Amino acid sequence: MQQLQNLPNLPLSSLELLQKGKNLLAFSGGVDSSALFFILKAYKINFDICIVDYGMRKQSKQEVAYAMKLAQTFNKKIYLKNVDLTTNNFEYNARIARYDFFKQIIKEKNYTNLITAHQLNDKLEWFFMQFSKGAGVVELLGLQEIQKRDCYNLIRPMLEISKNELFKFLNSNNIKFFIDESNKDTKYKRNFFRENFSNEFINNFQKGITKSFRYLQKDKDLLHEIEIVKNIQKLFILKDLNNNLKNIRAIDCILKKLGYILSKPQKDEIIKTKNLVISNHFSIVFANNLIYISPFIKIKMDKTFKEKCRILKIPPKIRGYLYQKKFDLSFFENKNF
Repeated sequence: MQQLQNLPNLPLSSLELLQKGKNLLAFSGGVDSSALFFILKAYKINFDICIVDYGMRKQSKQEVAYAMKLAQTFNKKIYLKNVDLTTNNFEYNARIARYDFFKQIIKEKNYTNLITAHQLNDKLEWFFMQFSKGAGVVELLGLQEIQKRDCYNLIRPMLEISKNELFKFLNSNNIKFFIDESNKDTKYKRNFFRENFSNEFINNFQKGITKSFRYLQKDKDLLHEIEIVKNIQKLFILKDLNNNLKNIRAIDCILKKLGYILSKPQKDEIIKTKNLVISNHFSIVFANNLIYISPFIKIKMDKTFKEKCRILKIPPKIRGYLYQKKFDLSFFENKNF
């Protein structure tokens, strides 16, 4: 590793994946991503960068210019997207636009890992936000170090590193970064928790907070086991556990693997109907003591295929995906699965 002062430790679990993968870093020019850029370089991790400019702040042009300079200086590919969003529900729409862009680049350029610069303060802010709404351990621990998505691994290697540690690293090594003043606007719930609770809490109790998150993660891993009966491509068949909470957590986990995040109203609707299509993207059907999850495909099917599906009691909402992918339906004939 290069000799940098106050270089934070990254977990071996993340490093192992990053050392053997093709990596894309989500970059903004702020404290977190600027620090992670140089931390990854110090660990000799190869990566390229991507940045989204929402055009909401004058400073964003300077941040993009900084990203361009870093890419040129350190011989990295850079991907830029300009996005024009309305201020209505801006945070949600910005996140959707951001991750859609990341996924597009990952697919086109065959990246295997997306690296984001979430750190301990972010993890605690999320915890407080979910805790204030009423949540279980799965929702409280929403930010995970490694998550398998549809076509890539989402890696957050700094979840045990505090914001103050990143400031210390940047300042002691004279590394440039930008401060986004909009992060102090407490009209946004995340900023409210950051300014009033999480930063000061971590400043005083970082060691204990880190330990608590580790213990909670172990508890979650024990509680949150998914019984996948069958998985072929993007078709998942789960065992119906006859427990709404366990079922919805399993469904939520599978959809996250497929790159989709369920909202609370969508989760409620799944429990209520048990046979629906989510946002015209995914079919979720409870039938025959099983839960079927697949992409929703509307396609004209021949009569022979439809009749075979009927005989095998294959739910109508997943048939389009099976037909499009030319699935061999013989495995449905095994009544034991």
